[in-house]
Amino acid sequence: MRIHFQRDMERLEREILFLGSLLEQATNKAILALTARRPDLGEEVIAGDDEIDRREVQFEEDCLKVLALHQPVAGDLRYLVSAIKVNTMLERMGDLAVNIAERAVPLAGLEPLPAPPDFQQMAADVREMVKLSLDALVRQDSALARRVCEMDDTVDEEHHRIFHELRDMMSADPTAIERGLHFLVAARCLERIADHAENIALDVVFMVEGKVIRHHAEE
Repeated sequence: MRIHFQRDMERLEREILFLGSLLEQATNKAILALTARRPDLGEEVIAGDDEIDRREVQFEEDCLKVLALHQPVAGDLRYLVSAIKVNTMLERMGDLAVNIAERAVPLAGLEPLPAPPDFQQMAADVREMVKLSLDALVRQDSALARRVCEMDDTVDEEHHRIFHELRDMMSADPTAIERGLHFLVAARCLERIADHAENIALDVVFMVEGKVIRHHAEE
């Protein structure tokens, strides 16, 4: 019976890692679609969201089956609980990547708007947070997960500066309002993706250490 349980757990691990790879690709493509004015990449992200949704539903069903059949305890139970939560967050991150892609498609047909100076750096930091949070999940590395949590404050600060930069730009040039709003939405989506990456990292800490640090900033 233990052998069957181990096989089921290994299969779940492969599934969540594949979903994570799909999400990472979608995020990178959406950012590139926006910054490089590549509507074709934006369309790819939008079209690929159905696959992420399908796998999210299947993974949750598979986790519930393992819980019902094997009734795991201790570390195995923590892993399954965390994996279900991570699965949901990956699907939501996929939706946010689609939202960025949906901004990229119309922007590519408009006159170029200089991206706020902090936008490229924020995009790079968000990509790094996504990558590191998934790496922490794969390795079950709580130290790396804590590093991801620390990065979120930087992204929040960048998002705050971008908001004010775009607001000032649109105030000075009303013809930039439509394009500026697209960038505002994209920046907000990036900030939310970073939040979800942080949440994944928090769940990795719980998975590995059995500690809930979500509401304890000193941790």
